[in-house]
Amino acid sequence: MTNLQFISKSVNTAPINIQNTVQLLQEDCTIPFISRYRKDKTGNLDETIIEQIAKLQKDYETIIKRKEAILKSIEEQNALSPELKSKIDQSFDLQELEDFYLPFKKKKKTKADVARENGLEPLAKIIMAQNNEDVDFLSTKYINENVINEDAALQGARDIIAEWINENIYVRKQLRRLFQRKATITTKVVKTKKDEPEAQKFNQYFDWSEPLTKAPSHRLLAMLRAENEGFIKFKVEVDIDEAYDIIDELVLKGQSPSTPHVQLAIEDSYKRLLNPAISNEILQEAKAKADANSIQVFANNLGQLLLAPPLGEKRILAIDPGFRSGCKVVCLDEKGDLLYNETIYPHAPQNETAMAMKKIKSMVNAYNIDAISIGNGTASRETEFFIKKIAFDKPVQVFIVSEAGASVYSASKIAREEFPNYDVTVRGSVSIGRRLSDPLAELVKIDPKAIGVGQYQHDVDQTKLKEELDSTVIRCVNSVGININTASKHLLSYVSGIGEKLAENIVQYRSENGPFEDRKQLKKVPRLGEKAYQQGVAFIRISNAKNPLDNSAVHPEAYPIVEKMAKDLKLSVNDLIANKEKTALIKVENYITPEIGLLTLKDIIKELEKPGLDPRKSAKVFEFDPNVKSIKDLKTGMILPGIVNNITNFGCFVDLGIKESGLVHISQLKAGFVSDVNEVVKLHQHVEVKVTEVDEDRKRIQLTMVI
Repeated sequence: MTNLQFISKSVNTAPINIQNTVQLLQEDCTIPFISRYRKDKTGNLDETIIEQIAKLQKDYETIIKRKEAILKSIEEQNALSPELKSKIDQSFDLQELEDFYLPFKKKKKTKADVARENGLEPLAKIIMAQNNEDVDFLSTKYINENVINEDAALQGARDIIAEWINENIYVRKQLRRLFQRKATITTKVVKTKKDEPEAQKFNQYFDWSEPLTKAPSHRLLAMLRAENEGFIKFKVEVDIDEAYDIIDELVLKGQSPSTPHVQLAIEDSYKRLLNPAISNEILQEAKAKADANSIQVFANNLGQLLLAPPLGEKRILAIDPGFRSGCKVVCLDEKGDLLYNETIYPHAPQNETAMAMKKIKSMVNAYNIDAISIGNGTASRETEFFIKKIAFDKPVQVFIVSEAGASVYSASKIAREEFPNYDVTVRGSVSIGRRLSDPLAELVKIDPKAIGVGQYQHDVDQTKLKEELDSTVIRCVNSVGININTASKHLLSYVSGIGEKLAENIVQYRSENGPFEDRKQLKKVPRLGEKAYQQGVAFIRISNAKNPLDNSAVHPEAYPIVEKMAKDLKLSVNDLIANKEKTALIKVENYITPEIGLLTLKDIIKELEKPGLDPRKSAKVFEFDPNVKSIKDLKTGMILPGIVNNITNFGCFVDLGIKESGLVHISQLKAGFVSDVNEVVKLHQHVEVKVTEVDEDRKRIQLTMVI
């Protein structure tokens, strides 16, 4: 099977599209570049499909590499028959390949190995043949200094047979199918840990049983965490009689004197070898699916968070609120640079409210502030009420901003490099302000796991989680495009084809030579070669550039075509941009070249109509219910405004403007069945909810969505 045939089994598109996509990937083209600027080659495949093709190509290469290693190992043991080689060559299932390799795999000395050393393999073969020979009598011939009697001889022979059954590829396949269809998870509490406070959050699983196929990802991960923390014991099992029936059918040949011994070997093989191995294998398979599900939820949430509406280039006063330690205040200019910082104490115990009001008003006037950004942590609502009491001399918008991860950023190397002369409290406040003006530019500096969206992110495969989250960040950064003259080194590193080292070189070049004036200047950046330029240039923007196309998503390789379009209309390129009346006159078919086809040309026309359009909406002020300041103010039946601040497989969490978020279970999102929470709500969506239950002691709030 070729790589294209392997990929085609999972991807529903024309083989030529797969072939071209694989070729582009092998030429070190990035996924954002391929999906945006090579649509004519891929048949307009989106990033998700291209990522899938890239993963499948990697899987194919892994299988080929594993096959080579297995064949080499078996050949070195002089055990590679033509039949076995053919089976391995034809298999493209890693699990099946490992089953083929199992009898030849180097392992610790087993009971069967000891029995072979004691000369009992011929007896095992006689028993396994299941003829009418008297095996009890024959066993006497195998007694020696290491085999003391007939029972020991028969036991050793059964140990060898048990291993043969364990290594039987057909037995393993059928049992695997049984486990995949009918396995049950059973959990029991560890009695000595039952009363520990930490154990109570897992009390649902103190005595739990359900089919593995019906366990949703969040529940399986919760049970595994409970087991890892030592609160429960966890088993995956099937009906033992059904398992024996499967093995009997494949191994037994009817009744003979050997039958009782083979049956004993079957029971031993299942209990000692097959059941532990296959139950663990099936659990790991289920865990991998749960991980993939959880990672996808996290990636979706992260994508929505990164593409949250920006306020844009405004002067912002940002506040990291607090009681005893005061509120840390910073003033930022339109580029997010720090202008001033101070600490005020409007709340208890100091209660310097009048002085704090005076200072805030003075800062708003002195630094021409357009908006105020307040972190949503401790003292957030109190600070919001305090700010709204101030009579400003001009309209000032007030926003509540998620401060999740701000403390992680403030203590990071990135923050120390940006603000070496300021402490963590100032850096945290700056982050709260910047994530209002441009969430994407600020949040890429923070480890996604610290942002606080998703579920069980610390329990899933960390390598796969990082890969998926990095892909999500790259996708978001490149879908928006970045201003090369204001972007941080960290933001630049996510641009298609750039990476960390080239991002450093770009920032260094910018600081030494001043702002970039055109895209061609990128080629002057040290170590930024033709390939990196091709992959990344169209994702950077240069405002007020000499060539207006440098502030658009049009790739420089298409500039000559745009210039020809403008010339044919007797216009300058500048006059063609944002001129929908003129672009409507262009017959794109006339501009097709061997390199640039119809799909790309249609994209160019769209970009000319709205050059550099930010796909994100603008930030809007949101008002929480002023009468709700803490969980104590909540009453069943209340209808409240809220903001969706996390999405999981089992529902969404809604910020009501207090410390605790409320849960809208998936069953309460709307009338009728909901299979995917993201079909109903999105992160940061403004919603109306009804309070259905309040548990002050456990700090839990149950909500239902108001349609």
